[in-house]
Formats: sequence, C-alpha cells, structure tokens
Amino acid sequence: MALKAVLFDFNGVIIKDEPIHEQLIEQLLMEANLRPKRGEFRQYCLGRSDRACLKDILLRRGRFVSDAVLNGLIARKTQAYLSLLQTMAQLPISPGLEDFILKLKAANLKLAVVTGALRAELEIVLNRNNLAQYFSVSVTADDLMVSKPDPDGYLLAVERLNQMHPALNLQPSECLVIEDTQVGITAAKRAGMDVVGIANTYPFHMLQRQANWTVDYFSDLELDRIQEVYSRHDPQPSVTEC
Repeated sequence: MALKAVLFDFNGVIIKDEPIHEQLIEQLLMEANLRPKRGEFRQYCLGRSDRACLKDILLRRGRFVSDAVLNGLIARKTQAYLSLLQTMAQLPISPGLEDFILKLKAANLKLAVVTGALRAELEIVLNRNNLAQYFSVSVTADDLMVSKPDPDGYLLAVERLNQMHPALNLQPSECLVIEDTQVGITAAKRAGMDVVGIANTYPFHMLQRQANWTVDYFSDLELDRIQEVYSRHDPQPSVTEC
C-alpha cells in the first residue's frame, strides 16, 4: 500500500476562521431573540456544517425550523462571512500551509478538500491565496446534506478523484486526512482513512487521543515518515506525535 492522496478539511485547517464562524452564529441567534450560551458553538458547530449546527442549536432551544427557514439562515450567515472576508487585507491562512502543499505536489500526491462549508466560502479563500490550483477535487455542503462525523464526504472525494484520475484506483486506506476537530477525525476514521490532527482549534492533547499523528503546525509534519508507514502496510496502531 502507498499513500496516494491527502484530503484537507477547510475551516480550522486551511483557514483559521472558527472564531469568525462563532461570532456569526451568535449574531444569528441574537437576531432570533436567543442569547448565545457558553460552549454551545464548540459542542454543536465545530467540524460540522452550518445546517447541522444551526438545526441542533435551535432544536435545543425548542425552535423547530423548516428547511426554507434554515436555508435562509445559512444564506444570511454565508453572505456575512463573505462580506467580512472581503474587508480583511490578509486572511488567517494556517502558517506553513503552502509550503506543505508544495511538498505534497512534489511527491505526486493528489489533493482534495472535504468540508461542511459552502463552495462559495471555499472558493473565495482558495482563490484569494492562489491555492485553488493545487486541489483537483472539493466536496462541500453544496454536495451533501449530511455533515461530519458522517463519512460520506470523504468517500465522495475518493470517488471523484478516481473519476478524474481513472488510473489512480484510489482506496480510502491510501488517503491521509488533515483535520482539526474530533468530529472531523471521526468522519475520516469511519471512511477508513488515517488522520493527522493539527492543533489549530483544539489543544494538542485532545486531538492526540484520536488522530494517528498530531502536530502543532504544518511545518512539524514529517511527510517522509508518514509515507514510510503506508509503504509498510502498517497503519499506526496508536496515536503518536509527528
């Protein structure tokens, strides 16, 4: 077995924007005459799509909303997110990301993004930072109604990579996932993939309990070491620091 593809989460991995999303979710709640509660965003939203996040928070507050109302809330949040990014001279891209991507491309690995964000949010970030050219496939909330920790997004990415590169014959076990939340790690593991947890959102020790490898920064990730593990047909039996 060999490592053939690296699949990236978006929010919290490519761009460190979770505080922005928390602010916008709280704004939506206040507009609905609901007071934000401490820890609510972390419990219901981190690593999950806006649809899943908002639906669960509102249900917890005794508010059942139709799909039409939920779609309207998501559209308002998305527009606020895009408008806010437009005002920022520099986006909070993860340090060392592009250098790491270049290492992956030099190793002839295929790259994809799997995210609960909408495609418009992903594209504005990738295009503004000249990163879109590196990712041949993306799976977003526009493609699936389910959210992580459901594995369908990662499995769809494998399917699309095989459609784009028929000779690749990619299997989930030949993919490495980069995630920053426990929900995302669970989704990747359910898809049969090994995971690097990057401590952008949760502390290192929390991710280390679930991920195969854990790093503080992209510059800490030793690609050669990971490729060697894949070449030995020996997925990590326990979590380790990379």
